[in-house]
Amino acid sequence: MDLEEAEEFKERCAQCAAVSWGLTDEGKYYCTSCHNVTERYQEVTNTDLIPNTQIKALNRGLKKKNNTEKGWDWYVCEGFQYILYQQAEALKNLGVGPELKNNVLHNFWKRYLQKSKQAYCKNPVYTTGRKPTVLEDNLSHSDWASEPELLSDVSCPPFLESGAESQSDIHTRKPFPVSKASQSETSVCSGSLDGVEYSQRKEKGIVKMTVPQTLAFCYLSLLWQREAITLSDLLRFVEEDHIPYINAFQHFPEQMKLYGRDRGIFGIESWPDYEDIYKKTIEVGTFLDLPRFPDITKDCYLHPNILCMKYLMEVNLPDEMHSLTCHVVKMTGMGEVDFLTFDPIAKMAKTVKYDVQAVAIIVVVLKLLFLLDDSFEWSLSNLAEKHNEKNKKDKPWFDFRKWYQIMKKAFDEKKQKWEEARAKYLWKSEKPLYYSFVDKPVAYKKREMVVNLQKQFSTLVESTATAGKKSPSSFQFNWTEEDTDRTCFHGHSLQGVLKEKGQSLLTKNSLYWLSTQKFCRCYCTHVTTYEESNYSLSYQFILNLFSFLLRIKTSLLHEEVSLVEKKLFEKKYSVKRKKSRSKKVRRH
Repeated sequence: MDLEEAEEFKERCAQCAAVSWGLTDEGKYYCTSCHNVTERYQEVTNTDLIPNTQIKALNRGLKKKNNTEKGWDWYVCEGFQYILYQQAEALKNLGVGPELKNNVLHNFWKRYLQKSKQAYCKNPVYTTGRKPTVLEDNLSHSDWASEPELLSDVSCPPFLESGAESQSDIHTRKPFPVSKASQSETSVCSGSLDGVEYSQRKEKGIVKMTVPQTLAFCYLSLLWQREAITLSDLLRFVEEDHIPYINAFQHFPEQMKLYGRDRGIFGIESWPDYEDIYKKTIEVGTFLDLPRFPDITKDCYLHPNILCMKYLMEVNLPDEMHSLTCHVVKMTGMGEVDFLTFDPIAKMAKTVKYDVQAVAIIVVVLKLLFLLDDSFEWSLSNLAEKHNEKNKKDKPWFDFRKWYQIMKKAFDEKKQKWEEARAKYLWKSEKPLYYSFVDKPVAYKKREMVVNLQKQFSTLVESTATAGKKSPSSFQFNWTEEDTDRTCFHGHSLQGVLKEKGQSLLTKNSLYWLSTQKFCRCYCTHVTTYEESNYSLSYQFILNLFSFLLRIKTSLLHEEVSLVEKKLFEKKYSVKRKKSRSKKVRRH
């Protein structure tokens, strides 16, 4: 190795940006600071004294400088398409049918590109670089290629039938076409051609695509297919890293360079919020002008009767409560097809929060049975405890106090693990983002230092290796009769809280307080406005339990409980009015 002969090479190192070069035995330049070996060779005119290894290397010819260091020319919409493709693949791995990716999500995305005039139209809105040409005949086609290729040339079909390509074609074909645009046409402030323009674009009536919008597209597709995944399940799978969202850009092809304005477009530094994704779902569905979605019938997973059974099992409540939740669903009309089915073109386009609604119905039933005023539920627990001690062979009565103690312990443990996992989450991606191409070596050097420090600290703190990503599940709490450490209340009876009157059963509790009001603690008729600080402890716990289960705010669940109560008592009072009117008619 000769340092003097390498002085003529004045380029900066791609790793550390230093200009200090040496020569290897094969004639390659290497950086003396970070020992990075390049593909460049020293030019040699006289080969008499060169070893065989050098001659072989020179016989291959001097490699030219890579003119594609800045990668392919690509647009922001292509980046979002790649994220959608990865999310669709993740959903497929979770058990969702392939039709969601090949037909539904694919057609929704093409419709969005056409509506926003980015592709699949005669005059797409592009001001710089290449203008992708897409055949209008391809709008009816609905199969994804093995790799996403949306903005393709006319000469090659943009979407191919699955299995139509040979294995060699799949490996050789690039996921996005390489543009022939000159370097002057490439944006110097972003890796994408339109990154700067896209970040400044504010066009009225056009829904601007963002990373959270990708989850709205996924949920719309799941809703269209009536899959057994709710919005809260989708966000939880994102949180558990089963669906790409945080740092989704690191799955981009190596030739798609991200820097500058791309940071703000594809960089996400917060978890998705339920209400935000819910609003974006309605916004996207309305913008796409989608027709009425398939009906949500009684045999669909999203029907409240089925979801109520699921959540009753998850929070370890008696199976007998399901008949009461079904009765509330029937009385409020929340199980009707027109109420449950999403219709984006309706005057008041809105979709039901299926999971939040089901949980709110369970909370209302618990209030009907136990009042949840920090007094009545404990008196019923005393009766159940005495009965269970005297009749150990009979079917046990549901003991609210015992359930509260077991669920609170399980909930606290689960929440603590969840908070620890969130605190340990690594927000920095393996593929660092940088503001300009010049900053790339510094960004990679910082990332390497961070990784080394993390390895050192993890070795000091944890002696054992950290557990891998847990497998996805629809249930967060599991309860079985064989579990000797914890009591399973699924088979317990509600006989202690119900009383017979003729052939019907009534609740022993004759009072009820609305979620917007609160009875005075002295049990007089005085009613005060309900504030969060005045919630009973049992009601607070139930709200916190279900809110954690769905990863939502307690205020959102409290509002949904109020809506269920409103519908329930409006129906009750309307029935009473009809009966009183019929009595008056008979008298006359």
